[in-house]
Amino acid sequence: MLKRWIGLVAISIFSLAPGGTGAAQTANRPQWVGTWAAAPMLALGGFGVRTFCAVTLREIAHISNGGPQLRVRFTNEFGLDQLLIDDAHLALSAGGGQIQPATDHALTFDGSKSVSIPPGAVIYSDPVALAAPPLSDVAVSFHLPAQVMRAETYHAFADQDNFVADGDQTGATALSQPTTLESWYFFDGVDVPAVEGSRAVVAFGDSITDGAHSTPNGNDRWPDVLAARLKQDHSLDHVAVLNEGIGGNRVLNDVAGPSALARLDRDVLAQNGVRYLIVLESINDIGRLAHLTAPEDNVTAEQLEAGLKQIAEACHEHGIKAFGATLTPYGGANYYSDKGEQVREAVNDWIRTSGTFDGVADFDKITRDSQDPNRFNPLYDSGDHLHPSDAGYKAMGEGIDLTLFHP
Repeated sequence: MLKRWIGLVAISIFSLAPGGTGAAQTANRPQWVGTWAAAPMLALGGFGVRTFCAVTLREIAHISNGGPQLRVRFTNEFGLDQLLIDDAHLALSAGGGQIQPATDHALTFDGSKSVSIPPGAVIYSDPVALAAPPLSDVAVSFHLPAQVMRAETYHAFADQDNFVADGDQTGATALSQPTTLESWYFFDGVDVPAVEGSRAVVAFGDSITDGAHSTPNGNDRWPDVLAARLKQDHSLDHVAVLNEGIGGNRVLNDVAGPSALARLDRDVLAQNGVRYLIVLESINDIGRLAHLTAPEDNVTAEQLEAGLKQIAEACHEHGIKAFGATLTPYGGANYYSDKGEQVREAVNDWIRTSGTFDGVADFDKITRDSQDPNRFNPLYDSGDHLHPSDAGYKAMGEGIDLTLFHP
C-alpha cells in the first residue's frame, strides 16, 4: 500500500499525496520534478549509526536537471522519534565541504526556520530562488540539535563525501574541523520547477545502480552517465535521472533496505515527475543460491520474473513506462554458482523476449566477455567480478537507447 507522506511544520500539519506534490494543489502553484534522489534505509550497526547531537551535516548532491528554484526533501522514514531540524541552508558546492557563499540560502518550512518531522514521514522545504545549472553539485547543510534519536534514516553508500561538524555551521563557507561521512543522512531528494518537457527517469536497482566501486566523488555511476547524455540531446535536456539503487538490494526479500517490491511505491511511484523506470534487480537474489541460509533464499527464475512483472505492471498503472535491464555477468564473484548462472540467463532471456517491458537496456550484452559470456569483459570489471569499473559504468550508461525517452 502506498504510504502517504505527512510533514509537520511548526505547529500546523499538512499531508502530501502519493505523487509527492501537494494534495491541495492549486492551478497557480508550480509543478515540480525530481532532479536528485537517494533511497532511504534504516541505519544499522558498524559505520552506519552515528551520534548526531548539536551538529551540522553538510551533504552534497549532484543534480541532473537545473532550474531557477530548488526545494529539498528531508526524511525520517525509519525514525522512531520526531526528527528536529532547527536550521538548514542550501548553496552551490565549491568542492569538498565548502560552499559558494554568494549562493547560500536559508531554508524554511512553511516560513519557519525549524521543522519537526514525524516518524515515517518526509517534508519538503519551501522553494528557494537559487539558480542551479544542470549537472551541478548542491550542498545541503542542516543543524540537528540535541534530541532523542533511537533510529536513523540514511542511504548507506553515497560514493560521495559528506560532512559533519560540531555546532550550527549551516551558513559557514567552510566547516570547522569536519569529519567525512560515507552516507547521506535524513536527506533524500531535490526538486526543481517543471518546465515544458520535464520528466524523470528512475534508475531502480541494487549496488550496480548505486555505483559500487565507482570512483568516489566522480559521479561515474551509469545513471550519472545517462543523465549527462540526456543533457547533450536538446529534445531530452529536461529529462532528469533519479538514482534509487541500494547496495545489496533484492527483488523478493528484505536484507539491504526493503525489497524492491516493498519500496516500489516510495522510491518509484511517488517520485515527482517520474515517467520512466529502468529496473536492474535480481543478482542479489540469485547470489543467495550459492550459500542458502533460509528457505526463502531458494528462489527460482519464475519467482523473480513474477516480481519484476509486478513492478512493470504497477508502473503501467501509473502511466510510467517500464524498461527492463538485463543482469550483468557475475562469473568469478564470491557468490557465483552454476545454478545461479542458469537462473540469471533465464531471467535475462525473459526480460528480452517476454514483452513485459516497454524496452530493454541490454547491460549483459554490453558488459560481458565475448570469449566467456558469464564473466565481465576485463576492461569493465572492477576486480570483484560483480561490479563494473568506471569504464563498465560508462559503457552501460552510453549503451542505453535514448529514443526510449522520447514522448
